[in-house]
Amino acid sequence: MIFSSVYSKDDVSKYPKAIQAAIKYLKENDFTTMKVGVYEIQGKDIYAQVFDAQTEPIEKKRPEVHEKYVDVQFIASGKERLGFTPDMGKYEVDERIDDRDLIFYKDVENEGFIEATPGCYCIFFPNDVHRPAVMAEEAMIVRKVVVKVKVALL
Repeated sequence: MIFSSVYSKDDVSKYPKAIQAAIKYLKENDFTTMKVGVYEIQGKDIYAQVFDAQTEPIEKKRPEVHEKYVDVQFIASGKERLGFTPDMGKYEVDERIDDRDLIFYKDVENEGFIEATPGCYCIFFPNDVHRPAVMAEEAMIVRKVVVKVKVALL
């Protein structure tokens, strides 16, 4: 997992080219004015999902992983908490949606949380369990962008 901001002086040239392309896309667009939808960056290999999400208490959000794509989760407006923990290979699957490359777990252990504000991004690799859209102080609608990067590109 990597956590940073498009406003940081982080040298992204150390990341794989596909991750660099995702971060470049995040830096070059104003997602607060874009329409909700899917935007291809490099076809289905790298694409962005722009959407509005309702943050909720932790009990209403399920931990998830992906096998074929890396998530670069970005917050354009609002504030959310993101849960994270390593996938130890021992968690019970609650639901598997193969056509969306999405696996929900029933529960996880040793979960940490970070708070994301506009400009923050978090890169979740297939071994990173994550729980997005957990409310911070209060529930709110946040504008999110998730850039999906095919693992095979790394």
